[in-house]
Amino acid sequence: MEHAIAWPVKTREMHSHHFDSTVWNDLTFRDDDIVIATYAKSGTTWVQQIVSQLIFQGDVPGAIGDISPWVDLRVPPKEVKLEALEAQTHRRFLKTHLPVDALRFSRDAKYIYIGRDGRDVVWSFFNHFRNGNDELYAALNDTPGLVGPPMPRLPDDVHAVYREWFDQDGSPLWSFWENIRSWWEIRNLPNVMLLHFADLKSDMEREMRTIANFLEITIPEQLWPTLVEHCGFAHMKANADQSAPLGGTLWNGGGATFINKGTNGRWRDTLTAEECAAYEARAVAELGEDCARWLRDGSIA
Repeated sequence: MEHAIAWPVKTREMHSHHFDSTVWNDLTFRDDDIVIATYAKSGTTWVQQIVSQLIFQGDVPGAIGDISPWVDLRVPPKEVKLEALEAQTHRRFLKTHLPVDALRFSRDAKYIYIGRDGRDVVWSFFNHFRNGNDELYAALNDTPGLVGPPMPRLPDDVHAVYREWFDQDGSPLWSFWENIRSWWEIRNLPNVMLLHFADLKSDMEREMRTIANFLEITIPEQLWPTLVEHCGFAHMKANADQSAPLGGTLWNGGGATFINKGTNGRWRDTLTAEECAAYEARAVAELGEDCARWLRDGSIA
């Protein structure tokens, strides 16, 4: 006798300078929807680019941020976002940074979750927010509906940013460990796929083919070289304004600043051996050995 699947159930709302999780409550799912989920700065835009290339087979009709919106971002207002999503006629691929229990979960949609070592996440979001301009902070802090404290401007010292993020579990963003843990716990559901940033770095075409199979998208073999090229860092950097939200207008230097380096390990020259050991011990305590190993290295066995 087969066991009934324990589908995730939404148990709470999340509101902050970034979040309005209630948008999901009123979204009408379609059976072929795709949800791309991460903590933040873990390869979200990269996977959105990959999925866009697979869906449109190299002929993407617009900017990624427009055709694949961040659903739980609190701007624009919920009504505007839902109307735009309802009007989309292509196979939708939606972005979220929520943990599973703050997300209304569809049994029919496909979910792709991307993981990345938390230390790499911090170095990436440091660049993201240090280069954010006044318009970025105005959108997060000055628009109607803010719940909780505003998003602060980060100090110049990335080490200080890391210490706050580690000591206060994700501050000034949101909890890192619960986000990873919540998605890891549902990794065996039939409509969930886990990816890792390091695996995309090591063999992007292999991972792209795996994603295509998971999404049940057939790609003519002759198209693969073009799709792989379009998802490479060089192409995305050269066309960054198409990938960055609002064409990169929220960052000093535009989209090329948003699509920064795409590298890992920049923390190695800053964090002490003791800090690295503390991070790795915390990962095991929060996630268990298997998840902590995957988060560090990728490649689920």
